[in-house]
Amino acid sequence: MGESEGEIMKLRSLLFVPGDSERKFVKARASGADALILDLEDSVAPSEKPRARAMVGAALDERCPRAWSTFVRVNALDSGLALDDLAAIVKPGLDAVMLPKAEGGQDVVRLGHYLDAFEAMAGLPIGAIKISVVATETPRAMFALATYAPAHPRLIALTWGGEDLAAALGATANREPDGAWTFPYQVARAQCLLAASAAETTPIDTVHTDFRDLQGLEADCRRSRRDGFLGRMAIHPDQVATINACYSPSEAEIAAARRIVEAFEAAPGAGALGIDGKMVDIPHLKAARKLLASI
Repeated sequence: MGESEGEIMKLRSLLFVPGDSERKFVKARASGADALILDLEDSVAPSEKPRARAMVGAALDERCPRAWSTFVRVNALDSGLALDDLAAIVKPGLDAVMLPKAEGGQDVVRLGHYLDAFEAMAGLPIGAIKISVVATETPRAMFALATYAPAHPRLIALTWGGEDLAAALGATANREPDGAWTFPYQVARAQCLLAASAAETTPIDTVHTDFRDLQGLEADCRRSRRDGFLGRMAIHPDQVATINACYSPSEAEIAAARRIVEAFEAAPGAGALGIDGKMVDIPHLKAARKLLASI
């Protein structure tokens, strides 16, 4: 699976899988997630990283039919581990690399150059492997979000995270007693959403860490989709069905979008129309077309 010409990679749900856990990978394959993120970074202890690379490389070699896209989260570019990660994973079967702790568009360019070389060595078409970015994990990164636009040809998604940023800031907590993000992390979330929109790439919301709280997850996903996020990362297979449901347009939304598109097609040159008792203009038409393209 992956992006071919005219095909958009579906990214409602992206499930993290520790790269050194065969058991969790087997369970994840049956989760229904749109993408599996095989992780070589935070969920793998330093002593286990070589074994995780080998396991992830072997998983990518499997030729069984897949209903998901396969991502790998590599270690940060300045960790001294990223090139070893790429050497192990750039092969047929890999759809995208997730880059953590990125600090702007120049890191995407750098990773893109690495991928050019590794793709050539693997006999893959240049540009076959896409890039998604965790864009808010350092204070410096927060001031570089505008540099993802215009988007690198490989860039397909921006996401954010609050845990590494909290550690970098020395925060004692990043959530209110009711679970809501405190203000600095609300800013990171909003800025990531705006940066993704500016780069015309997919905005992906961060994980809901309490994997047993499916009711809270659903409420948060609905707020997230309301604001403009198009998908969410997950840390447990039990979260996937809720995420898929929340980020999929309802039949009523699809029908309304079709009415808007059809109305404007029937009135070429119109800037605004009355539809279902409401005034609808060009931004509504753009949103309707975007929704219909996602199904």
